[in-house]
Amino acid sequence: MTAPRRDLSAELTKARDGDVVALSQLVSAVESRRGDLGPVLHDIYTTGGHARVIGITGPPGSGKSSLTSVLLRELRQRGQRVAVVAVDPSSALTGGAILGDRLRMTEHSADTGVYVRSVSARGALGGLSRATADIVALLDSAGWDTIIVETVGVGQDEVDIMRLAHTVVVVSVPGLGDDVQAMKAGLLEVADLHVVNKADRKDAHRTTVELRAMLRLGGPRKPGQWHPNVLETIALNGTGITELADELDRHQAWLSDNGELDRRLLTAAAERIRSIAKEKLLQRLGDPAAASPFGALARDVAARKIDPHAAADKLVSGLGTGQD
Repeated sequence: MTAPRRDLSAELTKARDGDVVALSQLVSAVESRRGDLGPVLHDIYTTGGHARVIGITGPPGSGKSSLTSVLLRELRQRGQRVAVVAVDPSSALTGGAILGDRLRMTEHSADTGVYVRSVSARGALGGLSRATADIVALLDSAGWDTIIVETVGVGQDEVDIMRLAHTVVVVSVPGLGDDVQAMKAGLLEVADLHVVNKADRKDAHRTTVELRAMLRLGGPRKPGQWHPNVLETIALNGTGITELADELDRHQAWLSDNGELDRRLLTAAAERIRSIAKEKLLQRLGDPAAASPFGALARDVAARKIDPHAAADKLVSGLGTGQD
């Protein structure tokens, strides 16, 4: 016998009162895109806006999860309630997260001021799940002070994290070769803060010096502009974590004082609308009702009766007349 569906509005009320089970149910509903999410998403997006969102990204093997865990401990000591969204690689068979919550940050499992959730990337570009932004908005609306989004790892073209997080931390590690150097060059404009983790390794200081030199090559910055710092940490023993938390606070203060936070929020909102609109158009294109005009237009383009740009204009115009 199928269990009755939970009332999502009631679950949101419970989540705001600290019910972790209700919160997890809502996260699952967002991931699975339940058809009755609309009113709850409206409530979530119109009542949030108070949490700080930190993105932590970098290549595999850089120790992002260990760094996140010790940073979480530091933030808890400062009295913050912290949620972590760990975006994991997707299983090729199920589409689910390969790495689960139980494998991450187990030292915080008994702390009611911590919530850790692994979500599947589901093949999304940039290492972020399409549902990640909605999950972050949910956690914000549920009253968490700081939300950390830890991504699978990034390259030069995968910078979605900067459209979601207020502060982006790029984690590097010494000894991973020239590919990492190329990655660093592509992420200079993405990072608000660079962290060289595993700083007890032999080449750690050299990596720090190289990163600082790369940042200087970007030229002088205007007065009042943010200057990304390069910090060294050792996640295994907590070295540099206090300084990292201080620097995150300093960047958040700068964002607020200079109006940069409002600009980033506006940019993120515009990108989110574009992303959702694109997805809805593609979904409508796959509907049977759209198949006939699409096929007819394809035949006309193939027969050189119409150009593909005009055909696309006709298709989008026609699809845009429907209602969800």
